[in-house]
Amino acid sequence: MSAPATPHRIEPLGKGHDRDSFSCGSAPLDRYLRQQARQDADKRVAAPFVLIEPPAAQVLGYYTLSASTVDASELPDALTKKLPRYPQLPVTLLGRLAVDQSMKGMGMGEFLLMDALRRSVEAAANIAAMAVLVDAKDEAAEAFYRHFSFLPLQQRPARLYLSMKTIIALFGD
Repeated sequence: MSAPATPHRIEPLGKGHDRDSFSCGSAPLDRYLRQQARQDADKRVAAPFVLIEPPAAQVLGYYTLSASTVDASELPDALTKKLPRYPQLPVTLLGRLAVDQSMKGMGMGEFLLMDALRRSVEAAANIAAMAVLVDAKDEAAEAFYRHFSFLPLQQRPARLYLSMKTIIALFGD
């Protein structure tokens, strides 16, 4: 998939980004960006990426990525048959994804998601991950990810995954 023609850019969260006016309609996601995201980046527990429209530094959307694992028992049998029999498997966790209310309906959620998936594939070339995992916070988020072919895990249906093989095919690499 190609990115939409847009003046917007996605880059790692930096000290110069204006996070104060960000509002996506979810208090926990707003609070995370304002109060926790920089600390998580500094401590290397999450890598936050922000959507901006240069030259302004106002955050219009964001997502976080981090390394994680998934219990093999949570994956569907059809997938685990093709994988080594390890108790846990490496994944990339898409921890949060949010778009400012001023940008709703403009395709920026998809723009952020595609960037996150592209970065995940690039990272998996150096540090293995067999899928991207996401915890949908509600039914709307679950529907958003399912629209992009994410599948539910067996024991936790709101925890969704997309295999790296599927992501690579998505980008035609």
